[in-house]
Amino acid sequence: MRSTCMAGLLFSVILFLPSCSQKQEPGNTEDARTILYAEFMHEVNSFSPVLTTERDFKADHLFFGEDVVASATDEKKQLAGFLKAVDKHGRGMIHTVPLVQAKSMSGGPIDSSFYFMIKETILSGVREQEKVDGIYLSLHGAMGVEGMFDPEGDLLQELRTLVGDDVPIAASFDLHANITRRREQAADILIGYHTNPHRDHFDTGYRTGSLLIRTVLDEIDPVMTVNKMRLLKGGGMNIDFLPPFRKIFRTMKKMERKNEVLSVSFFPVHLWIDDPELGYSTIALTNGKPELAREMADSIASMAWAVRDVPQPEGNNPEEAIVLARRKKLARKLGTTVFCDVSDAVGTGTPGESTWILKALLEHGSDLTSYLTLRDEEAANEAWKYEVGDKVSLRVGGKIDTVYNETLPYSGIIIRKEETSFGKTLIIKHDGIHLVLSELPMASRYPSEFRDLGLSLWKADIVVVKNLFPFRYRYLLYNRKTFNIKTPGLSNIDPFGLKYKHIPQPIYPLDTIDTWRPNNLTGI
Repeated sequence: MRSTCMAGLLFSVILFLPSCSQKQEPGNTEDARTILYAEFMHEVNSFSPVLTTERDFKADHLFFGEDVVASATDEKKQLAGFLKAVDKHGRGMIHTVPLVQAKSMSGGPIDSSFYFMIKETILSGVREQEKVDGIYLSLHGAMGVEGMFDPEGDLLQELRTLVGDDVPIAASFDLHANITRRREQAADILIGYHTNPHRDHFDTGYRTGSLLIRTVLDEIDPVMTVNKMRLLKGGGMNIDFLPPFRKIFRTMKKMERKNEVLSVSFFPVHLWIDDPELGYSTIALTNGKPELAREMADSIASMAWAVRDVPQPEGNNPEEAIVLARRKKLARKLGTTVFCDVSDAVGTGTPGESTWILKALLEHGSDLTSYLTLRDEEAANEAWKYEVGDKVSLRVGGKIDTVYNETLPYSGIIIRKEETSFGKTLIIKHDGIHLVLSELPMASRYPSEFRDLGLSLWKADIVVVKNLFPFRYRYLLYNRKTFNIKTPGLSNIDPFGLKYKHIPQPIYPLDTIDTWRPNNLTGI
């Protein structure tokens, strides 16, 4: 039995050690187990024409070796949770080796040369160890690389070939991961978030680490069942604490309280991957009870299938939303309204250069105080030549996605310019419109992305965000009304509007089928 889970947990241990004044080593070095760990996270939009490069990773997280520990501890996400598990469950028996932490904003496929560089960093780190008792990988699960399918499966498979069948491999995934058969075959433990919007990163790393460590120490024997579903879309907004998914996630938590149940995960997949195995997945792990794992994985899959017809909330076009926001006088006085740009959601991997909302604000809402971001490297560099207080006239957006988007003339006064993690960043004001122009895409997941530029959300009538879920709880202090803005764009939430070429069919809702089980249909 492979000990994948234990490997992941051991990795987490190393990440947690930095919180101590001195690095902790196993008490008995002869009996110590060595776990290697790494993080390689990226969420692709297969329809984006923009490659994700090393620059994008450097703008987020790119650390090697011991530098990973400090970064992980500071970030307090998966790797920190993993290290906490090592500290709590390792019993002084775990030696951890950090390899790499590479994370980027969602985007188009990763440049293949960068992918293979990170992959080789991980593989060579494994080869250099005299012994490896476990491996933990923190992955997104919806990564894309130019010229290949399922890069995360490729990485896991190479690791399995390298270490053999007896070394446990564990991986944690985003809830929107696209689980594949290759990953199932290569790993012993696969675990996903239990929340959407995601707020259990640390806990997911901790849970994965705990299972991996217990496996490495021969305390448990994880058995895993993976279901691939013929399902692309369903369940309304897919929020874990709202119907209809609330019942699914509550059921999963009840299942995990049973004896011999180690983990239950549900993956309502990232919609914007053009992959031959695209579809929802369910995973259940038990301590040596394969039939119980199959029963739970099937039960969650059936629950998800039962709510496949629940529609998402209706959206508005930008013009309609401006009219409605204008009527919300009390809401704007007590906070702000939030426009969720669902069709150019940078959090799904789009370029972040849509001009549709900006165009509507110029024509119908320039008297309202609004904040919105737009990625345009060419325009940002052109405006950078000017000083604060200067008036500039630019053509912005529509330079990357020329199918759904168009370039727009925009003039305003530069009121701020500074280098940020998004490159050259400027605020260009036209009447009440505050356009945040940057070289790299901004998802505006956090209010601090505006606050750090001197923009008070209390003073805004409209704040435009380019992510689908995180803002829904991070903007609670300010947000009095959300409008989902639908325009032409690369993150169309309607699968009928996406230009898939490689996905399995038949699949719901693109086809009329009566089962989620792929084995009962032609295809996968």
